[in-house]
Amino acid sequence: MTSTASSTDTRQGQGVEEQRPSWQQRLRRFGYTAGSRDDVRDRLVPAYTEPGPRLWASIGLRQEAAERIVRWSAWGGPLLITLLAGLTRFWNLGSPKAVIFDETYYAKDAWALIHRGFEVNWAKDANDLVLQHGDSVRIPTDAAYVVHPPVGKYVIGLGEWMFGFTPFGWRFMTALLGTLSVLMLCRIGRRLFRSTFLGCLAGALMAVDGLHFVMSRTALLDQVLMFFVLAAFGCLVVDRDRTRERLAAALPPDADGVVRPDSHIATTTRLGLRPWRLLAGLMLGLAIGTKWNGLYILVAFGLMTVLWDVGSRRVAGARRPYVAVLKHDVGWAFLSTVPVAIATYLVSWTGWFLSATDGKGGYYRNWATADGRTSDWSWLFPDWWRSLWHYETQVYDFHVGLHSPHTYQSNPWSWIVTGRPVSYFYESPLPGKDGCPTDAGEKCAREVLALGTPLLWWAAAFAILYVLWRWIFRRDWRAGAIACGIAAGYLPWFLYQERTIFFFYAVVFLPFLCLAVAMMIGAMLGPPGATERRRVIGAAASGVLVLLIAWNFIYFWPIYTGQAIPIDNWRARMWLDTWV
Repeated sequence: MTSTASSTDTRQGQGVEEQRPSWQQRLRRFGYTAGSRDDVRDRLVPAYTEPGPRLWASIGLRQEAAERIVRWSAWGGPLLITLLAGLTRFWNLGSPKAVIFDETYYAKDAWALIHRGFEVNWAKDANDLVLQHGDSVRIPTDAAYVVHPPVGKYVIGLGEWMFGFTPFGWRFMTALLGTLSVLMLCRIGRRLFRSTFLGCLAGALMAVDGLHFVMSRTALLDQVLMFFVLAAFGCLVVDRDRTRERLAAALPPDADGVVRPDSHIATTTRLGLRPWRLLAGLMLGLAIGTKWNGLYILVAFGLMTVLWDVGSRRVAGARRPYVAVLKHDVGWAFLSTVPVAIATYLVSWTGWFLSATDGKGGYYRNWATADGRTSDWSWLFPDWWRSLWHYETQVYDFHVGLHSPHTYQSNPWSWIVTGRPVSYFYESPLPGKDGCPTDAGEKCAREVLALGTPLLWWAAAFAILYVLWRWIFRRDWRAGAIACGIAAGYLPWFLYQERTIFFFYAVVFLPFLCLAVAMMIGAMLGPPGATERRRVIGAAASGVLVLLIAWNFIYFWPIYTGQAIPIDNWRARMWLDTWV
């Protein structure tokens, strides 16, 4: 009897194995596991994980108190981490009291935009005049040729409008968006991983990253771009959850109350109005209106959200999910993102559109009526459209042809290992001046270095490999989403390796690196069914890694904030020759 039962069980197991697609059978040797086939609601709308009762019992908390902590931690944890990020980013924000690095362009362009509606040519000594006189500096009237759209400069200008034409004023909004991006990442990570702990961990990692910190305290466009990209990603993640909830609600339960896949419902259900996807389109339009590389993000995120719809309908039971998505979702996905993004981009040029067309307005504003009168398209498109199109073609030619060498330019191959950071500010104060200790013996070093926290970025190099493995062989959509965010912000730069590009461009995909590290640490902690010994080892290793990253940020704090330190202390922090 036992022998017969055993052979029957074996044959049944083989039958299930033979029913699996051949590609699944081949990938199992690399760690692939097929998804659960239980109640489909649990797959469409997974529950959030909570600490087990043993944890609360070990610290002496009653069940009611434990439930209250879990409920409050969903927002309480992210807000505490955001508070820490905000305190560090706004601390002494006006220092250095100088126009550092590319603030020489964007701070003045922002001031001109909010007062004239277009950028202007400033005198060579304008920086000194601004630092001396602030708001009373006279704004020139001659239009300037600029190569980036206006949204990011309007954002910077908002801080100047509120707090004046000062270093604090032009850095205020990047500090605010940097702080809010930490909050967003905590919440996005929580929704992505279904874990408050891992979500807060991802946000905390970004809060102690040196590149994010320095970019939050500098009036450059890339931090603004990162904020809008992360906001768009978060909107799409929320949209994914909302649509899967609708599909789960549409599926009828069986006699046992269990919801099973239903091909007809999964194929024909219309998902209705999707406001979060529209909001994502708005955010992507603002991203493109900040810097053009937002276009790559738009394409990547558009494909990603459509593939999420395919996965949702497949889980719900659709036999031909691609056909169902093509019929019901692709058109609306396109209309919710691309036209919305384009319209947002065009609206951002309103100040330029409204400027004078007699040669005293924005740069190239009068091109259609002056140099472009003989255009073959003059009868079809209005003057403002043709002038803007000409301007954009000139900007494109500039970007693809930018090969001027720069001391701090770097190849994207070196970014993940922080091979060539960018020095935004450097001075050598004498002992007793500008914070240099009187007993320093020699000149001090005072630097603001856009350097990612090295241990975080080096850990992220391994985390990228982990999420790729997790996506390819475990079919984990979360890993795929993280990989998409990294690829969209990183890979396009390999098309322009001969162009003058810089490491700080990597801040755009930094949030996804932090999500990757958080996901890797979650794996280090062990799966829910792991033994206590496995959990202890994983927790110890994870704790050591996180503490080392936090220490690394504190160690480099002086060269993130421009504090004067003895030159030997500065040299000790130059771990690689390429950092100098």
